[in-house]
Amino acid sequence: MSTSTNTTYVRQDNQFPFILRALWFIFIGWHITFWWVLAAWLLNLTIIGMPLGLWMLNRVAFVLTLRTQRTYSVGEIRDGKVVEWRTQGVPQNPFILRAIYFLLIGWWLSLIWALLGWLLCVSIIGLPLGVLMLNRLPEVTTLMRH
Repeated sequence: MSTSTNTTYVRQDNQFPFILRALWFIFIGWHITFWWVLAAWLLNLTIIGMPLGLWMLNRVAFVLTLRTQRTYSVGEIRDGKVVEWRTQGVPQNPFILRAIYFLLIGWWLSLIWALLGWLLCVSIIGLPLGVLMLNRLPEVTTLMRH
């Protein structure tokens, strides 16, 4: 009877360099984020446009600061010979819970949250809080975890 051992390695996938993200935010990101959020919210007012609107709101952090969605590479060594790599994201809440939350709270709170976050980004003092708020917009809208 042989015993097998499994070893698992997890690493976070790479993001853009900080300096590139900072320059993007200063020269492009905060300018277009306002229009991106407004367009997404207007799309959410229609049933036909809602999938695109939600997709856009889930990517506000990328538009603002080039922050990519977190994914992790998980590698498992089986029997000391085979390495299997797979990519996985952050576990999400059940779809029905997210849908109910969006219909009752997320659709209207997301607009208020996003506009307040954007306004904070305009001032130097409010900038850190504004970026944090816009990075958390998918959670406010649909409870999507990043």
